[in-house]
Amino acid sequence: MGTAAETREAADAARTGKDRAGRVRSLALRWDTAVGVLLVAVLVVGLGSTDGFGSGGNLAFAFNDIVEVAIIALPMTLLVVAGQVDLSVASMLGLGSALTGALWNAGWAFEAIVPVVLLAGVAGGLLNGWLVTRVGLPSLAVTIGTLALYRGLASVVLGSDAVTGFPGTYARWTVDTTTVPGTFLTYPVLLFAVLAVITAVVLHATGFGRSLFAIGSQEEAAYFAGIRVKRIKLLLFVVTGLFASFTGVLFTLRYGSARADNGLGFEMLVIASVLLGGIDFDGGKGTLFGAVAGVLLIGVLKNLLTLNDIANEVQVIVTGLLLVASVLTPRVIATVVERRHRRAADTPS
Repeated sequence: MGTAAETREAADAARTGKDRAGRVRSLALRWDTAVGVLLVAVLVVGLGSTDGFGSGGNLAFAFNDIVEVAIIALPMTLLVVAGQVDLSVASMLGLGSALTGALWNAGWAFEAIVPVVLLAGVAGGLLNGWLVTRVGLPSLAVTIGTLALYRGLASVVLGSDAVTGFPGTYARWTVDTTTVPGTFLTYPVLLFAVLAVITAVVLHATGFGRSLFAIGSQEEAAYFAGIRVKRIKLLLFVVTGLFASFTGVLFTLRYGSARADNGLGFEMLVIASVLLGGIDFDGGKGTLFGAVAGVLLIGVLKNLLTLNDIANEVQVIVTGLLLVASVLTPRVIATVVERRHRRAADTPS
């Protein structure tokens, strides 16, 4: 594990990280609250300005339209809290969709296709995690590479074909016209809500979640404290790959079409949602509430812009601006807070 001197040094680093985390904790909470308030404001504006926005059918469509991004954002939140990132998630979604189509074309039963697709997601996550934890490569570089790899594999598996005709028994549960009785929530959105509650408990109410914050804040200190850093990071990549491949099946059923380019560009929406919710890209800070609020905000904004006939190019620009703001604003505020603390410390009493 290390010498006594190394252990003391790690403990000092951990205390330093804890002090820094304490100084910005209230900032993180305020940011989460701000995103939640902004979400409510957008909902209120939409209800007051756009006909049909508040209808059950439109809300069902709006939330169902973002559900794949929302599901992938859950393990992505855990990854970013631990100081990692996976940019290959949209390509894994596309690979999952391509596998679903190719195997369906080959005459496989749909019940046999889903486990194979999930295993492919696990394998992709294992490759990402192995390259990061065992080879020692940065996750950003690794997943930029596997982003291209998995999308290329999807093209090899299915080519430029589009496969349709999937079982209506399953497909009808994924569309926005099938809702939970008495609500405007679709079954995929209900599934997301259940997974979000489980993820929140794991992140904020278990020792595993505390380990993720420790790894993201001070990885070396976490290692000397006895946390299995590499094993945990590997597990996070595997779970992210699993969720991404599952959303490939979900996306395929919802649109009734398996294509190699399904989910193209979704990685930007996932990252934008997570960072917009206040998850620090450097790790060690954030809440799942903020990430969920970020996902819903992007989904509601996208729906509102569409209802007002705003071009898709403008929607992409808005998403990009939100991503820049979500990264830049907290850092600017944190810098101001740090300077105030230094001035207060330097001021003689």
